[in-house]
Amino acid sequence: MLNNEDFVNELDDNEAIIIELTDEDGVTTEFEYLDTIQLEGEEYIVLIENSEDADGVIILKIESIDDETENYVGVEDEEIVEKVYAIFKKNHAGEFDFTD
Repeated sequence: MLNNEDFVNELDDNEAIIIELTDEDGVTTEFEYLDTIQLEGEEYIVLIENSEDADGVIILKIESIDDETENYVGVEDEEIVEKVYAIFKKNHAGEFDFTD
């Protein structure tokens, strides 16, 4: 489970939104926010590691703790991951070069 530490950049159409997430071992990693997808009554966040070596997106389920706090949890159901990814690809066709 990852906690949202803070949004480094505010929403701006021309800038990447960078989110720092800290895992259960206390390791903090920066991710670029790509999208939020709703599926079957749940919300999922689509991120990519903020690194030149990043080679794929990460899909995490959003769990609201309260009005200001969210946890991001890994999705173990591969079918859900595939559905969320398909929606993401459809929403962003032409923006990214998708290689499956």
